[in-house]
Amino acid sequence: MSEDAAQARGRPWRRGVGILLFNGRGEAFAGRRKGFDPPVWQMPQGGIDRGETARAAALRELAEETGVTAVEIVGESAGWRRYELPAALLGRAWGGRYRGQEQKWFAMRFLGSDADIDLDACAPAEFESWRWMDPEVLAAEIAPFKRAVYGSVVAEFAPLLAAVTRPAPQGRGRASA
Repeated sequence: MSEDAAQARGRPWRRGVGILLFNGRGEAFAGRRKGFDPPVWQMPQGGIDRGETARAAALRELAEETGVTAVEIVGESAGWRRYELPAALLGRAWGGRYRGQEQKWFAMRFLGSDADIDLDACAPAEFESWRWMDPEVLAAEIAPFKRAVYGSVVAEFAPLLAAVTRPAPQGRGRASA
Protein backbone atom coordinates (compact mmCIF):
# COMPACT_ATOMS: atom_id res chain seq x y z
CA MET A 1 0.00 0.00 0.00
CA SER A 2 1.37 3.42 -0.94
CA GLU A 3 1.89 6.14 1.65
CA ASP A 4 -0.92 8.21 0.05
CA ALA A 5 -3.31 5.25 0.24
CA ALA A 6 -2.40 4.63 3.87
CA GLN A 7 -3.03 8.29 4.72
CA ALA A 8 -6.34 8.22 2.87
CA ARG A 9 -7.58 5.35 5.02
CA GLY A 10 -7.34 7.59 8.08
CA ARG A 11 -9.48 10.30 6.50
CA PRO A 12 -13.24 10.37 7.03
CA TRP A 13 -15.89 9.84 4.35
CA ARG A 14 -17.68 12.92 3.04
CA ARG A 15 -21.42 12.49 3.60
CA GLY A 16 -23.42 13.22 0.49
CA VAL A 17 -26.41 12.45 -1.67
CA GLY A 18 -26.97 11.40 -5.26
CA ILE A 19 -30.03 11.75 -7.44
CA LEU A 20 -31.21 9.49 -10.22
CA LEU A 21 -33.59 11.91 -11.96
CA PHE A 22 -35.65 10.17 -14.61
CA ASN A 23 -38.15 11.28 -17.21
CA GLY A 24 -41.34 9.61 -18.46
CA ARG A 25 -39.35 7.41 -20.83
CA GLY A 26 -37.26 5.99 -17.98
CA GLU A 27 -34.13 7.86 -19.09
CA ALA A 28 -31.74 9.26 -16.50
CA PHE A 29 -30.44 12.83 -16.38
CA ALA A 30 -26.69 13.08 -16.93
CA GLY A 31 -24.63 16.24 -16.67
CA ARG A 32 -21.26 16.71 -18.33
CA ARG A 33 -18.87 18.09 -15.70
CA LYS A 34 -17.13 21.36 -16.50
CA GLY A 35 -13.39 21.33 -17.02
CA PHE A 36 -12.80 17.63 -17.73
CA ASP A 37 -11.19 16.24 -20.86
CA PRO A 38 -12.11 13.59 -21.78
CA PRO A 39 -15.74 14.33 -20.86
CA VAL A 40 -17.01 13.07 -17.52
CA TRP A 41 -20.73 12.52 -17.04
CA GLN A 42 -22.52 12.14 -13.72
CA MET A 43 -25.89 12.34 -12.06
CA PRO A 44 -26.54 15.27 -9.71
CA GLN A 45 -24.88 14.80 -6.36
CA GLY A 46 -23.37 16.77 -3.51
CA GLY A 47 -22.70 17.12 0.17
CA ILE A 48 -25.09 17.21 3.09
CA ASP A 49 -24.89 20.46 5.04
CA ARG A 50 -24.73 20.46 8.84
CA GLY A 51 -28.23 19.98 10.30
CA GLU A 52 -29.69 19.00 6.91
CA THR A 53 -31.44 15.71 6.21
CA ALA A 54 -30.33 13.60 3.25
CA ARG A 55 -33.73 14.13 1.61
CA ALA A 56 -33.50 17.93 1.95
CA ALA A 57 -29.90 17.86 0.66
CA ALA A 58 -30.98 15.86 -2.40
CA LEU A 59 -33.70 18.38 -3.29
CA ARG A 60 -31.31 21.31 -2.70
CA GLU A 61 -28.48 19.79 -4.74
CA LEU A 62 -30.83 18.97 -7.61
CA ALA A 63 -32.13 22.55 -7.69
CA GLU A 64 -28.63 24.03 -7.45
CA GLU A 65 -27.10 21.87 -10.18
CA THR A 66 -30.01 21.65 -12.62
CA GLY A 67 -32.61 24.28 -11.67
CA VAL A 68 -35.13 21.43 -11.37
CA THR A 69 -37.70 21.62 -8.56
CA ALA A 70 -40.69 19.87 -10.15
CA VAL A 71 -40.02 16.32 -8.95
CA GLU A 72 -41.56 13.49 -7.02
CA ILE A 73 -39.27 11.40 -4.81
CA VAL A 74 -40.20 7.80 -5.58
CA GLY A 75 -37.33 5.90 -4.02
CA GLU A 76 -34.50 6.05 -1.50
CA SER A 77 -31.54 3.68 -1.46
CA ALA A 78 -31.66 1.02 1.22
CA GLY A 79 -28.23 2.03 2.48
CA TRP A 80 -25.26 4.30 1.98
CA ARG A 81 -22.86 3.71 -0.89
CA ARG A 82 -19.17 4.56 -0.83
CA TYR A 83 -16.51 5.31 -3.38
CA GLU A 84 -12.86 6.09 -2.74
CA LEU A 85 -11.08 8.86 -4.57
CA PRO A 86 -8.23 7.83 -6.85
CA ALA A 87 -4.74 8.83 -5.66
CA ALA A 88 -4.59 11.73 -8.15
CA LEU A 89 -7.61 13.40 -6.49
CA LEU A 90 -6.87 12.66 -2.83
CA GLY A 91 -5.03 15.87 -2.06
CA ARG A 92 -7.20 18.09 -4.29
CA ALA A 93 -10.87 17.17 -3.94
CA TRP A 94 -12.65 18.74 -0.96
CA GLY A 95 -9.42 20.32 0.24
CA GLY A 96 -7.86 16.91 0.81
CA ARG A 97 -9.98 16.27 3.90
CA TYR A 98 -11.81 13.12 2.74
CA ARG A 99 -10.90 9.71 1.40
CA GLY A 100 -14.05 9.52 -0.69
CA GLN A 101 -17.77 9.92 -0.45
CA GLU A 102 -20.53 8.05 1.34
CA GLN A 103 -23.85 8.72 -0.36
CA LYS A 104 -27.57 8.19 0.14
CA TRP A 105 -29.30 7.97 -3.25
CA PHE A 106 -32.78 9.11 -4.27
CA ALA A 107 -34.83 8.24 -7.34
CA MET A 108 -36.88 11.21 -8.52
CA ARG A 109 -39.47 11.42 -11.25
CA PHE A 110 -39.10 14.61 -13.30
CA LEU A 111 -42.47 16.37 -13.50
CA GLY A 112 -41.41 19.38 -15.56
CA SER A 113 -40.32 19.94 -19.12
CA ASP A 114 -36.81 20.04 -20.56
CA ALA A 115 -37.13 23.84 -20.71
CA ASP A 116 -37.09 23.84 -16.87
CA ILE A 117 -33.52 22.55 -16.78
CA ASP A 118 -31.13 25.42 -16.05
CA LEU A 119 -27.49 24.49 -15.52
CA ASP A 120 -26.75 28.08 -14.48
CA ALA A 121 -29.27 28.04 -11.61
CA CYS A 122 -26.39 28.50 -9.17
CA ALA A 123 -22.91 29.83 -9.71
CA PRO A 124 -20.51 28.39 -10.40
CA ALA A 125 -22.26 25.90 -12.66
CA GLU A 126 -21.12 22.31 -12.21
CA PHE A 127 -22.24 21.04 -15.61
CA GLU A 128 -21.55 22.44 -19.07
CA SER A 129 -24.18 20.35 -20.85
CA TRP A 130 -26.75 17.66 -20.14
CA ARG A 131 -28.73 14.88 -21.79
CA TRP A 132 -31.18 12.09 -21.04
CA MET A 133 -29.48 8.68 -21.17
CA ASP A 134 -30.41 5.06 -20.83
CA PRO A 135 -29.47 4.32 -17.19
CA GLU A 136 -27.50 1.21 -18.18
CA VAL A 137 -25.40 3.28 -20.61
CA LEU A 138 -24.94 6.07 -18.08
CA ALA A 139 -23.22 3.77 -15.59
CA ALA A 140 -20.56 3.00 -18.26
CA GLU A 141 -19.99 6.73 -18.99
CA ILE A 142 -19.13 7.64 -15.41
CA ALA A 143 -15.63 8.18 -14.03
CA PRO A 144 -14.19 4.69 -13.39
CA PHE A 145 -13.93 5.13 -9.60
CA LYS A 146 -17.70 5.80 -9.38
CA ARG A 147 -18.93 3.04 -11.75
CA ALA A 148 -19.62 0.42 -9.09
CA VAL A 149 -21.77 2.86 -7.10
CA TYR A 150 -23.68 3.98 -10.20
CA GLY A 151 -24.21 0.39 -11.33
CA SER A 152 -25.63 -0.58 -7.94
CA VAL A 153 -27.89 2.51 -7.86
CA VAL A 154 -29.27 1.76 -11.33
CA ALA A 155 -29.85 -1.88 -10.33
CA GLU A 156 -31.65 -0.92 -7.10
CA PHE A 157 -33.92 1.59 -8.84
CA ALA A 158 -34.50 -0.52 -12.01
CA PRO A 159 -38.01 -1.64 -10.89
CA LEU A 160 -39.06 2.02 -10.52
CA LEU A 161 -37.76 2.84 -14.01
CA ALA A 162 -39.46 -0.23 -15.48
CA ALA A 163 -42.79 0.84 -13.97
CA VAL A 164 -42.49 4.22 -15.71
CA THR A 165 -41.83 2.75 -19.13
CA ARG A 166 -44.33 -0.11 -18.94
CA PRO A 167 -47.09 0.26 -21.55
CA ALA A 168 -50.50 1.14 -20.16
CA PRO A 169 -52.78 -1.87 -19.80
CA GLN A 170 -55.33 -2.30 -22.57
CA GLY A 171 -58.88 -1.68 -21.43
CA ARG A 172 -61.55 -4.31 -21.90
CA GLY A 173 -64.50 -2.61 -23.44
CA ARG A 174 -67.59 -4.18 -24.94
CA ALA A 175 -67.68 -4.70 -28.63
CA SER A 176 -70.46 -2.80 -30.27
CA ALA A 177 -72.77 -4.56 -32.68
